[in-house]
Amino acid sequence: MSGSDLAHKIFPEPCNILNDDIDHFDSLPDSILLLIFNQIADVKALGRCCLVSKRFHFLVPQVDNILVRVDCVISDDDSSGGSSSSSSVSKSHTPFSSLFRFVFGGIVKPLQSLTQFLQFKRSVNGTGFAASSSSLSVNGEDYDELDQGGVTHHSPTQVLKNFNEIKILRIELPSGELGVDDGVLLKWRADFGSTLDNCVILGASSVMPSKGLDGNGVNLINEDDNGSIPESFYTNGGLKLRVVWTISSLIAASARHYLLQPIISEHKTLDSLVLTDGDGQGVLCMNREQLEELRVKPLSASSASKRTLVPALNMRLWYAPQLELPDGTVLKGATLVAIRPSEQSVVKKEVADGSWVSSAFEEPYGTAAKMLIKRRTYCLEMNSF
Repeated sequence: MSGSDLAHKIFPEPCNILNDDIDHFDSLPDSILLLIFNQIADVKALGRCCLVSKRFHFLVPQVDNILVRVDCVISDDDSSGGSSSSSSVSKSHTPFSSLFRFVFGGIVKPLQSLTQFLQFKRSVNGTGFAASSSSLSVNGEDYDELDQGGVTHHSPTQVLKNFNEIKILRIELPSGELGVDDGVLLKWRADFGSTLDNCVILGASSVMPSKGLDGNGVNLINEDDNGSIPESFYTNGGLKLRVVWTISSLIAASARHYLLQPIISEHKTLDSLVLTDGDGQGVLCMNREQLEELRVKPLSASSASKRTLVPALNMRLWYAPQLELPDGTVLKGATLVAIRPSEQSVVKKEVADGSWVSSAFEEPYGTAAKMLIKRRTYCLEMNSF
């Protein structure tokens, strides 16, 4: 063997692994690509992915984990005027508006790409009024999208139309519906089937860090707490405020539930649906059993507004004038309300032991709920509305 042959055997010529003619992504199986797309989840990003190649265009509709971030919320009142204006798109609302419609848009190019992918029927209201998904109507007509300020918006129903394998769906509103004063804590979580299954509300009139010390290091906590609701709670408007919190949260939850009907009806593969907001104020959850219940048992709509009717309720309330959490944060006027329909005759174990209440919120508010349910319980009732 010559010296040149020996050198060639020891040091073989390197293969060109960076050959521009080879697309190594093509060597990945579809199952791996779907895992990647499911990790992406965001529907806008998936809309961009589908334009990369025909293969991506084919695979994206098979994604089963989807996140839809809603850019703006439009109320019926905003869309009933004679002209379109920037004021008709708002992120601040009162919970007593007749209906909130959420639309998906705000970034022109990604939306145009996603529209091409989903092959939307581009019908724009000629009057410029706000429009909604096909299940909602304005002035007796249905619209698929709306055009406002030169930006085309699409409802989540239309954005999700061609995704045919969705199992996990999370929709995030830009902000919570309930306007609260600065420093006030108000959070809720509601589970729905065809109607309300349960709701947990946590509120506090103020939140103080650093073990209840003000800016000058003065202790603001009143240590006189025997576990009972003080008489002042009834006379200084404390109880009235908690009732407003409760009703407002239930209205917000029932309005969200009403808007989900077309999505739930169209996507039979759903195992989990969560509708939350950017403020972390409220969370509506539905599991597979609850989703199926809504499909086979039509919901009862409120005659006063486009939201699900809230049934007669039994409520349990816990209150602490101040509640100090392990991290030193102090909730003043801390209130926890656990709500279930009066008609529920079968008491499940998780209802009896209160775990569904204490696990409703993420930390540190989960700890606050666990501390509050150890205090004296007050029972209330509320009629259907």
